[in-house]
Amino acid sequence: MKARLGVKDNRPLADFLPALTIAAKNLATEMTNYNVENKDLYGEPAITGEHIQNNAEIRKMLGERGIKPEELPPAEDIKKLERRTKTQDKKIIEKSGSFACVDESAKM
Repeated sequence: MKARLGVKDNRPLADFLPALTIAAKNLATEMTNYNVENKDLYGEPAITGEHIQNNAEIRKMLGERGIKPEELPPAEDIKKLERRTKTQDKKIIEKSGSFACVDESAKM
């Protein structure tokens, strides 16, 4: 998946996953968490089996809606987004200048 999305080996795949993929993975995980308690599942094999089944069902549903997760374009690199946001914040501060602080209690 990293190779398909062009993600370097030292970077987390999650930093590039599309929001839909992350939401689908979160839904499958929450379904697993719910069923672990509801079905009283214990042990790695039972829980892993439940998680695999939930992921398969979510993937099946996406496919029925014409969505193939492996064909979704990668999201913007989260690190680049963070850098751009910091730069924009600095520009906003520079453009705003300093505002005079008005002390309401000094007027009385």
